[in-house]
Formats: sequence, structure tokens, C-alpha cells
Amino acid sequence: MKHVVVVADMKLGKKGDVLVTHALGSCLGLMVYDPQAQVGGLLHAMLPLSKINPEKAASNPFMFVDIGVPKLFKEIYRIGGEKSRLVVKAAGCGQPLGKNEIFKIGERNFTVLKKLLWKNNVLLDADDVGGPSGRTVHFDVTTGEIKISSNGSVSLL
Repeated sequence: MKHVVVVADMKLGKKGDVLVTHALGSCLGLMVYDPQAQVGGLLHAMLPLSKINPEKAASNPFMFVDIGVPKLFKEIYRIGGEKSRLVVKAAGCGQPLGKNEIFKIGERNFTVLKKLLWKNNVLLDADDVGGPSGRTVHFDVTTGEIKISSNGSVSLL
């Protein structure tokens, strides 16, 4: 079954599911997969740090990388994923407004992700981040295959 993950949201999947998110510009798309349990999750987080809006963070933790990522991992563990088996991949974190973007949201999103993973002893297996182009992600939870569409081309991550 196909599940669409909108901005500031997260979805979990199991064997037979495909998780899709569109329009990853500066947002982080994080895919976490356990190949043995055949469970996975896809997070589409918009901003790096929740401290800029604690009320919004309380009502929608998936908007923020710093609290959305740990929540995604907790949910993966809850449905049977095990840390030692996880495959973790990232996409997005671009600069859709160009290299002179003042706030560098995409870059900051990726920096916060790397710090969180490092602190928790989790390695990033692959990434497709940066640049000016938006991305669409198709994550097949049965196989773990991740297809990234950008600028009319499709590649595997």
C-alpha cells in the first residue's frame, strides 16, 4: 500500500508498503529500514531546531529534525526494528533558493541529523543531499529500495 508523507510528518510501513514524500527542498527526508523485520519509516522534517517554537514542537514534533528523528527511531523500535540491523539514509537538505540563501536551512537540517546520529552511535548508510533541486522519494519497505526523482531523472539511493 502507498502512504504519502507530507511536510512535517512521518509514516511507518511494513512489508508491502511504499512510503512516498514529495518536494524535498531544504527539508530533511530520513528513511530508516530494518531488512530482517521488513519495517521502515520515512520522516519529512522542515526545520532543524524545535527551540524556535516550543508550542509548535509540542503539537507537531515531526516538523523539527532535533525531536522528529528520535521519535522516528522510537517508533521503528516499537514496531520491531532493531538498532543493530537498521539501514539509515537521508535525502533533501538542499538550497532551493541558491547558494546565497541566508538561513541555510537545508545545511542546518543535515548538520543536526549528523550530530544526532553520531551521539546515538548510528551510521548514515547513504545520502542524496544539497544542491538547488527538489527531490521526491519512493521507499519500498519490502525491499528497502529507495528511488530519488529529481529534475526528471531517477536514481537509487
